[in-house]
Amino acid sequence: MWEFPVDLVTEILIRLPEKSLMRFKCVSKQWSSLISCRYFCDRVFTLTRQKQQQPRLYMSLVDDDGQRELLPMSSTSPDNTCFVVDQDLSIPGMGGLFLNGARGLMCFSRRKKACIYNPSTKQILTLPRVNPDIRAEQGQRKHPNRYYIGHDPVTDQYKILCTIMTSSQYFRYLNSEHWVFVLEARGSWKKVVTHENYHPHAPFTLGRSISSGSVIRYMAWRDNYNCEVVCFDVRSEELTTILVPRTVGLYVPMRVFNLKADLIEYGGDIAIFEHSYLQEGGASELWVFETEWTRKKSLVLQPCQRHLVHDVELIVKGITQDGKVILVPPLEMSHGFYMLCYDLQSNDLRKVEIQGIPQFWYDKEDDKKSYFDLSYIDQSENVIYLET
Repeated sequence: MWEFPVDLVTEILIRLPEKSLMRFKCVSKQWSSLISCRYFCDRVFTLTRQKQQQPRLYMSLVDDDGQRELLPMSSTSPDNTCFVVDQDLSIPGMGGLFLNGARGLMCFSRRKKACIYNPSTKQILTLPRVNPDIRAEQGQRKHPNRYYIGHDPVTDQYKILCTIMTSSQYFRYLNSEHWVFVLEARGSWKKVVTHENYHPHAPFTLGRSISSGSVIRYMAWRDNYNCEVVCFDVRSEELTTILVPRTVGLYVPMRVFNLKADLIEYGGDIAIFEHSYLQEGGASELWVFETEWTRKKSLVLQPCQRHLVHDVELIVKGITQDGKVILVPPLEMSHGFYMLCYDLQSNDLRKVEIQGIPQFWYDKEDDKKSYFDLSYIDQSENVIYLET
């Protein structure tokens, strides 16, 4: 039924917008099969990467009643002093907490399950619940499951890592285990086999993850005073750790609930932006890991900008392509919708307003709290189709 060679049709189709491709799957079975095949998806992804699109900022809003909304945002000013919600791409009923992404797919937690969302195809896939082996004993509590998505470029596989943890107060007793899900038809959870030198750990409560190459990384507490960077190789499904030196925290050994720090990428390396004293003294540090941890920068906020962090707790939510660390208030929104961008090169802190949030989220009753999460996700979107 082809009036033109398949190769020519493919070259034409891969240059069309994703919305058009979704419609053209209805033209015929041949077109549907072509557009859905892995070779075609990889060609589209490669072409999209060549366009060098800027990453897009996503906000997920959740309230106590379970109301959800996923809002994509983009900057409207050359100096990035304002981000505006793209109303045409907003998705009511979508979203959750602990957003993270890998090669165009998004992962977030909804109740006790992981959800995978493809912004290109508007598909969402809810994974089955994990049935862990560990249980919270008397005097312990089970923490929320944490889900992380990664991609192996060699096997072209997406995998989701689930970390499950129980602990007693102050992490006197700590137990954790890990499960992995290969994102393919009839996929299921499989327990990760850990090495003999494995230490149970607790992921940072509001921490983020970094997925680069075929490795997923996140920060976790080993005990009440020591933290580490956990590395999960998506291809080999092996877990390794990098112990963070006790000197992170302005040379003061800090307890688990005092240290404020998280992972970012800096110059192609993993780094820790530590801001435990940003609110109190305007001070922060940047630690970079090459072959070992090195304190790269010690920063002190300019006096005229100290009011931006006064009496406000902040958490790290990523770093922009031009080296600005994104800081936001805690998940519970009581200060309006905004973020702070800390330029590590010029030591400049700016407040960035977020506009276009639906009025519904401002009109909440006092006893109805709203929560939000932000994630800076690569816009080189893949049009892979999620299989159920």
